[in-house]
Amino acid sequence: MTLLIAGLILWTVTHYFKRLMPAQRAAMGAKGRGPIAVLIVVSLLMMIFGYRWAEFISVWSPPSFFTHINNLLMLIAFFVFGMSATTGRLRGKMRHPMLLAVKIWAVAHLLVNGDLASIILFGGMLAWAVGSVILINRSEEWNRPAPGDAKKDKLLVIITLVTFTITALIHYALGVSPFGG
Repeated sequence: MTLLIAGLILWTVTHYFKRLMPAQRAAMGAKGRGPIAVLIVVSLLMMIFGYRWAEFISVWSPPSFFTHINNLLMLIAFFVFGMSATTGRLRGKMRHPMLLAVKIWAVAHLLVNGDLASIILFGGMLAWAVGSVILINRSEEWNRPAPGDAKKDKLLVIITLVTFTITALIHYALGVSPFGG
């Protein structure tokens, strides 16, 4: 569990560094991107292995129908995440689509995982995303981009369905059935 918590802390510190210590980050210049990227990858590995190796400590037992809610939320999370990259009509409908997608992902997983490691991981990522939105909104103005071509939104739907399917298959390959049973 220690590795998981340390990974979450490292993830948060590396992401908040630019907002909480802008002068120090600016002093690093472009050369600072590499080391920060390495720390982010290390934090991800720490969270992944820390989660996989954590002792299972049951906190609550989610009802089985939460699996369906989880899957619907995950489909929405993939779509919202994709909105950050679209150049279609949906472009600019929300300021922080990636962070909103992380929030949806975290809530979806908190609904179906009642063990302590899951609560720490997904709750920690939810807290990080909420904090990130607050820090970004306080530190910079947002200029809403102009909407683009509606055809790109159709492509976003297709990409959402494909990535959702691939993710479900990866879960199956890892021995986790995302659809219950």
